[in-house]
Amino acid sequence: MILSKEKVNWQIGATPLVLQNIQKEELSITIYDRHITYMNSEIHDLLQQKINLKINGDIDSILNQVREELNKFQSVQIINDIKELLKHFKQISKINSFRLTLATVDTNMCRRFHTDMNDLRMLCTYSGPGTLWLTEKNTDRMALNNIGNNEAIVINKNDIKQVNTGSVVILKGALYPGGNTKAAVHRSPNIEENKQKRLFLRIDTNEFLNFPI
Repeated sequence: MILSKEKVNWQIGATPLVLQNIQKEELSITIYDRHITYMNSEIHDLLQQKINLKINGDIDSILNQVREELNKFQSVQIINDIKELLKHFKQISKINSFRLTLATVDTNMCRRFHTDMNDLRMLCTYSGPGTLWLTEKNTDRMALNNIGNNEAIVINKNDIKQVNTGSVVILKGALYPGGNTKAAVHRSPNIEENKQKRLFLRIDTNEFLNFPI
């Protein structure tokens, strides 16, 4: 785990236990940094497909639909990984109903730094560049409220962080309970310019209305 004397709003660790620390008031972002090379073959196969799964329900109903769609591609390891991530997210969020998206993406989903209108969101980019995010010291929260001046949100453009491919991140949203908690500021990577493709997993709770990123 990375330690710093500076007060930070993020934490990175090498086990999924680090994700649970998102419940700490001072943290907006927790990242489980991991390697997923053992899934490379399945990921490569899915990247050749136009995957766009959007599923709503409890873990069992979500997994049934994931299996129905992915079994034809023999994506056993990815299915098992999604199952484990759902279990972790349920334990952390204390929620029983979720919205899951698994998609191959070749467009820029959201170019603007923003916060989500939800409580918690889990993301994993199985292939392609990961989510970009800002530390609190690199965020101008006043500019965040100015829709026409997105560039001003970033204090130092050389210090924009990025989640590693395969790693799992949990982001606090603007509706997370507790008045002292600040929502994570993040955006999708630009991939259209380089003709890149992502295999992208997003899991939201069904606790609040969520807007797509």
